[in-house]
Amino acid sequence: MAASIIDVARAVGVSPSTVSRALRGRDGVSDELRVRIIAVAADLGYTASRNASSLASGRTCSIGVLAPYVGRWFFGTVVDAAERVFSAAGYDLLLYNLGSVDSRKRFFAELPVRKRVDAILSLLIPTEDEAERLRSLGIPLAITVGGPRPGFTTVGIDDRAGAELATRHLVNLGHRRIGRIGTQPSAPLYWTTPDLRRRGYLDVLVDAGIPHDPDLEADGEYTVEGGERAMTRLLTAVRPPTAVFAESDEMAMGALRALRAHRLRVPEDIAIVGFDDHELADVVGLTTVAQPVAEHGTQAAGLLLRLLRDDTDVPDHVELPTHLIVRNSTAPHRGSLHGDIE
Repeated sequence: MAASIIDVARAVGVSPSTVSRALRGRDGVSDELRVRIIAVAADLGYTASRNASSLASGRTCSIGVLAPYVGRWFFGTVVDAAERVFSAAGYDLLLYNLGSVDSRKRFFAELPVRKRVDAILSLLIPTEDEAERLRSLGIPLAITVGGPRPGFTTVGIDDRAGAELATRHLVNLGHRRIGRIGTQPSAPLYWTTPDLRRRGYLDVLVDAGIPHDPDLEADGEYTVEGGERAMTRLLTAVRPPTAVFAESDEMAMGALRALRAHRLRVPEDIAIVGFDDHELADVVGLTTVAQPVAEHGTQAAGLLLRLLRDDTDVPDHVELPTHLIVRNSTAPHRGSLHGDIE
């Protein structure tokens, strides 16, 4: 059976009326208690009445979500976490999949969300023209990727610092031929993450006095299949890497598959570091830079709810932490594939 408002009230230790006020954005509930009630309601699967909320507030009780790749783990995890928070507060989601150039152009030309949603959560980084179109709607806006942006509340991580963590770990293990699997800095669709993570990788190489070798970089397209192709390409270099930083765990898993196909050992022959802490990273023993992916959605949703109740103390930007998790895919350097000791 679905949880009731009474179940939520009992779990938090407050009255049902307090739960109702908190979830509907009414006054008389502290921010700390409101956040706690929203979290408990989401955990219990409680859903407020959309019809009642709409009649009481005059709003649509819908949130627009703009996503570039709804089928990928990162974006799916963020959307799922945000939906749980919004649902507990009585809001539905309208999901717009803008994974192609044409669909994106059409969306921003027509703005089908106009008068259909109370707020927008974007999982893509809009261009300045697109951002201005969104701001023209006059509704709360949040982004879960990238840094601070005028007119938007943003939630994200320091991608550059995270990449530095990964690359420095490999340098500290004695590796000097360190490859990178990522994608083109400006792709896909104005995404800044590849550029920032590549900068972090290059920063550490410079600090360590390691010359940059373009042959040790390959495009993995941020997919498992792309990571496998990229790793296979790196193995064809005149002097292959002894370690590889993959800018996502999915690409790292593809790299592991390629190494297994070539009968190479991880980490004895090649060490691998990923990024994200994918739900399967622990299963495959992948060393990775962890970020709280679901927290992107939870935090952004909570901030939008605060904006919807005219909270004037909402931060413009929330930076979430990253940290290195060392597992079985990295080890001290023992020499390259050609037997060199560097």
